[in-house]
Amino acid sequence: MKIALGCDHGGYDLKQTIIKLLEEKGYEYEDFGCYSTESCDYPIFGEAAARAVASGKCEYGIVICTTGIGISIAANKVKGIRCAHCADPLEAELSRRHNNANMIAMGAGFTGPKLACRMVEVFLTTEFEGGRHERRVKLMDAIEG
Repeated sequence: MKIALGCDHGGYDLKQTIIKLLEEKGYEYEDFGCYSTESCDYPIFGEAAARAVASGKCEYGIVICTTGIGISIAANKVKGIRCAHCADPLEAELSRRHNNANMIAMGAGFTGPKLACRMVEVFLTTEFEGGRHERRVKLMDAIEG
Protein backbone atom coordinates (compact mmCIF):
# COMPACT_ATOMS: atom_id res chain seq x y z
CA MET A 1 0.00 0.00 0.00
CA LYS A 2 1.35 3.40 -1.00
CA ILE A 3 0.17 6.61 0.64
CA ALA A 4 0.16 10.07 -0.99
CA LEU A 5 1.01 12.95 1.34
CA GLY A 6 0.35 16.63 0.85
CA CYS A 7 0.34 19.69 3.07
CA ASP A 8 0.86 23.41 3.21
CA HIS A 9 3.14 25.33 5.57
CA GLY A 10 0.55 25.03 8.37
CA GLY A 11 0.53 21.25 8.08
CA TYR A 12 4.23 20.68 7.51
CA ASP A 13 5.21 19.76 11.09
CA LEU A 14 2.27 17.38 11.53
CA LYS A 15 3.08 15.76 8.17
CA GLN A 16 6.61 15.09 9.44
CA THR A 17 5.12 13.31 12.47
CA ILE A 18 2.88 11.23 10.21
CA ILE A 19 5.84 10.34 8.00
CA LYS A 20 7.60 8.91 11.07
CA LEU A 21 4.51 6.85 11.88
CA LEU A 22 4.25 5.53 8.31
CA GLU A 23 7.92 4.57 8.34
CA GLU A 24 7.57 2.81 11.73
CA LYS A 25 4.55 0.86 10.44
CA GLY A 26 6.27 -0.04 7.16
CA TYR A 27 3.99 1.91 4.83
CA GLU A 28 5.36 3.15 1.54
CA TYR A 29 4.55 6.81 0.82
CA GLU A 30 5.19 9.61 -1.61
CA ASP A 31 5.45 13.17 -0.35
CA PHE A 32 3.98 15.71 -2.78
CA GLY A 33 4.98 18.70 -0.62
CA CYS A 34 5.25 21.18 0.72
CA TYR A 35 8.75 20.73 2.13
CA SER A 36 9.08 23.55 4.69
CA THR A 37 7.14 25.95 6.86
CA GLU A 38 7.55 28.74 4.31
CA SER A 39 4.17 30.15 3.30
CA CYS A 40 2.64 28.37 0.31
CA ASP A 41 -0.71 27.52 -1.28
CA TYR A 42 -2.47 24.35 -0.11
CA PRO A 43 -4.46 23.70 -3.34
CA ILE A 44 -1.23 22.85 -5.19
CA PHE A 45 -0.28 20.08 -2.76
CA GLY A 46 -3.81 18.84 -2.11
CA GLU A 47 -4.34 18.43 -5.84
CA ALA A 48 -1.00 16.69 -6.38
CA ALA A 49 -1.71 14.12 -3.67
CA ALA A 50 -5.28 13.63 -4.91
CA ARG A 51 -4.16 13.07 -8.50
CA ALA A 52 -1.77 10.35 -7.30
CA VAL A 53 -4.67 8.59 -5.55
CA ALA A 54 -7.12 9.09 -8.43
CA SER A 55 -4.61 7.68 -10.93
CA GLY A 56 -3.95 4.59 -8.80
CA LYS A 57 -0.32 5.53 -8.21
CA CYS A 58 -1.20 5.64 -4.49
CA GLU A 59 -3.98 3.75 -2.74
CA TYR A 60 -4.77 6.37 -0.09
CA GLY A 61 -3.92 9.98 0.64
CA ILE A 62 -3.33 12.10 3.72
CA VAL A 63 -3.52 15.88 3.39
CA ILE A 64 -3.02 18.54 6.04
CA CYS A 65 -3.38 22.29 6.31
CA THR A 66 -4.06 24.49 9.33
CA THR A 67 -7.79 23.70 9.41
CA GLY A 68 -7.92 20.71 7.07
CA ILE A 69 -10.86 22.32 5.32
CA GLY A 70 -9.21 24.07 2.38
CA ILE A 71 -6.97 21.18 1.44
CA SER A 72 -9.91 18.73 1.64
CA ILE A 73 -11.91 20.95 -0.73
CA ALA A 74 -8.95 21.08 -3.13
CA ALA A 75 -8.51 17.30 -3.04
CA ASN A 76 -12.21 16.70 -3.60
CA LYS A 77 -12.10 18.68 -6.85
CA VAL A 78 -10.23 15.74 -8.41
CA LYS A 79 -12.61 13.17 -9.95
CA GLY A 80 -12.56 9.89 -8.09
CA ILE A 81 -11.50 11.37 -4.77
CA ARG A 82 -13.52 11.01 -1.60
CA CYS A 83 -11.50 13.05 0.89
CA ALA A 84 -12.97 13.16 4.40
CA HIS A 85 -12.04 15.96 6.76
CA CYS A 86 -11.77 14.17 10.11
CA ALA A 87 -11.29 15.44 13.64
CA ASP A 88 -11.33 12.18 15.60
CA PRO A 89 -10.73 8.44 15.15
CA LEU A 90 -14.44 7.60 14.90
CA GLU A 91 -14.85 9.95 11.95
CA ALA A 92 -11.77 8.39 10.35
CA GLU A 93 -13.24 4.91 10.86
CA LEU A 94 -16.69 5.78 9.54
CA SER A 95 -15.26 7.64 6.55
CA ARG A 96 -13.74 4.32 5.49
CA ARG A 97 -16.56 1.98 6.59
CA HIS A 98 -19.45 3.95 5.14
CA ASN A 99 -17.98 6.26 2.48
CA ASN A 100 -14.97 4.31 1.24
CA ALA A 101 -12.95 7.51 1.63
CA ASN A 102 -9.65 7.27 -0.17
CA MET A 103 -8.15 10.37 1.45
CA ILE A 104 -8.20 11.87 4.91
CA ALA A 105 -7.72 15.57 5.66
CA MET A 106 -6.68 16.96 9.02
CA GLY A 107 -6.24 20.39 10.52
CA ALA A 108 -2.85 20.80 12.19
CA GLY A 109 -4.12 23.83 14.10
CA PHE A 110 -6.72 21.66 15.84
CA THR A 111 -5.28 18.13 15.82
CA GLY A 112 -2.31 17.17 17.97
CA PRO A 113 0.28 14.62 16.86
CA LYS A 114 -1.00 11.69 18.96
CA LEU A 115 -4.57 12.18 17.80
CA ALA A 116 -3.46 12.59 14.19
CA CYS A 117 -1.42 9.39 14.31
CA ARG A 118 -4.34 7.48 15.80
CA MET A 119 -6.64 8.77 13.07
CA VAL A 120 -4.16 7.73 10.39
CA GLU A 121 -3.82 4.25 11.88
CA VAL A 122 -7.60 3.82 12.03
CA PHE A 123 -8.08 5.20 8.52
CA LEU A 124 -5.47 2.92 6.97
CA THR A 125 -6.66 -0.25 8.71
CA THR A 126 -10.44 0.09 8.40
CA GLU A 127 -12.16 -1.76 5.58
CA PHE A 128 -15.12 -0.50 3.55
CA GLU A 129 -18.34 -2.29 4.61
CA GLY A 130 -19.92 -2.27 1.18
CA GLY A 131 -23.56 -3.39 1.21
CA ARG A 132 -25.99 -0.48 1.30
CA HIS A 133 -23.01 1.89 1.41
CA GLU A 134 -21.78 0.66 -2.00
CA ARG A 135 -24.85 2.10 -3.70
CA ARG A 136 -24.29 5.47 -2.04
CA VAL A 137 -20.60 5.60 -2.94
CA LYS A 138 -21.50 4.86 -6.56
CA LEU A 139 -24.02 7.70 -6.48
CA MET A 140 -21.38 10.08 -5.10
CA ASP A 141 -18.85 9.01 -7.72
CA ALA A 142 -21.41 9.61 -10.49
CA ILE A 143 -21.89 13.28 -9.57
CA GLU A 144 -20.51 15.55 -12.27
CA GLY A 145 -19.12 18.99 -11.44
